[in-house]
Amino acid sequence: MSENTEYRPKARLPRGMRDRFAADVMARRRMLDTLCAVYESYGFDPLETSALEYADALGKFLPDQDRPMGGVFGVQDEDEWLALRYDLTAPLARLVAQNFDTLPKPFRRYQVGPVWRNEKPGPGRYREFYQVDADTVGASSMAADAELCAMLCDGLEALGIRRGDYRIRVNNRKILNGVLETIGIAGADAVEQRGRVLRAIDKLDRLGPDAVRALLGGGRMDESGDFTEGAGLSGGQADVVLAFTAAGQDDRGAVLGTLRNLVGASAEGLEGIAELEAIGELVDSGGYAADRIAFDPGVVRGLDYYTGPVFEGELTFEIRDEAGRPVRFGAVAGGGRYDGLVERFLGRKVPATGASIGVDRLAAALDALRSDAQVHAGPVVVLVLDRARLPDYQRMVAELRAAGVRAELYLGDSGMRAQLKYADKRNAPVAVIVGEDEFVQGTVTIKDLMLGAALSGAIQDREEWRRGQPAQQSVPRAALCEAVRAVLNPQPA
Repeated sequence: MSENTEYRPKARLPRGMRDRFAADVMARRRMLDTLCAVYESYGFDPLETSALEYADALGKFLPDQDRPMGGVFGVQDEDEWLALRYDLTAPLARLVAQNFDTLPKPFRRYQVGPVWRNEKPGPGRYREFYQVDADTVGASSMAADAELCAMLCDGLEALGIRRGDYRIRVNNRKILNGVLETIGIAGADAVEQRGRVLRAIDKLDRLGPDAVRALLGGGRMDESGDFTEGAGLSGGQADVVLAFTAAGQDDRGAVLGTLRNLVGASAEGLEGIAELEAIGELVDSGGYAADRIAFDPGVVRGLDYYTGPVFEGELTFEIRDEAGRPVRFGAVAGGGRYDGLVERFLGRKVPATGASIGVDRLAAALDALRSDAQVHAGPVVVLVLDRARLPDYQRMVAELRAAGVRAELYLGDSGMRAQLKYADKRNAPVAVIVGEDEFVQGTVTIKDLMLGAALSGAIQDREEWRRGQPAQQSVPRAALCEAVRAVLNPQPA
């Protein structure tokens, strides 16, 4: 590049990130408003924490620890490392420890916000995504875990997902530890190996049993050529682990019986089964049967900080992909008990449990479920045909807004035809047209753009269009707001 050449950066989005336009942002807002209302009905209060944390406060709990910085995005600040939060739970643990003496116990909060993970991006796998969490800190009772499972059910149903189209699947990490103990994977020397087993099982839904068997053994190379080191289990040990993951069924009592046989005399395993049984009794008392909350040992969750019950919210309905093949969205929520996370700061046990919903994945599922949903409506657009009358146009917009109508004044320099095209691109439901004749007559023209678009396909020629003046009416200037509201909210005949 010569000295006289102006440098122009390339307009590009970093891999694993994405931009969101109005329709997605507003759909997400509506979804979050619904979920937050459910959470508040359970007594949870909102909370916000910093996007940046000291890296040592976040800890190393991510499943993709072979990624740079252990899977987090970090930056050095003088002599210390800062990192973008990879979930909303680790910052909560820091906040609780920092304010432990002043917070009510149990402490109940929900939080909405973006998180960042330095993972390998792929289809549907982003490095930045939104979560909505709810956590109870300071409660050792399984009633706290059962409540979160019930609340996930209520939240999904409040969003319009029918019973039968979702299921909350519950397991307990202690049971898996008991199974691993029976096959000789136990003790301080097996911590890393146990972590590899957990991360392998967590990929069961995405990769299938054959790939997971490879990850339980010597390792696996994916389609891109990247190799993931395995857990080093023998074939017989892998058989026991896979039998454990396959023990789920609709009868919760039968699942508990199978798990008792698998854990044998392991004290930790039997403790996990007792906790799972307690959750079952509690959700039963609330009317949440196994068709909504099921026991499934295949759920382990990839984060290393879970210490007891773990759960996932799975969507079970099918949609068709671009090739017409049936696909499922799978898990859109997850969580579990993490009794050791606050202890890292305080040095004493502080029981805690939480649930997290992946907002973007759930929003995509809702879009697919509502394939007939209306296109996001933009604002009413007031066209500007006489710039000398700009204050009059501004007064119309102000009146519409005061009447509760979302409205904007056209601020460009184009003529009427281009302004109407602009209104179409904005998905405007209505255009307000006032030219010289209307000002003289004291009227406004209301153009119903939604009805006009629907009628345009049925009109055969230009003359028919001009004669009928479809979806367009002239009303007195004083009736502007009333006429626009009537178009936006038509009354049934």
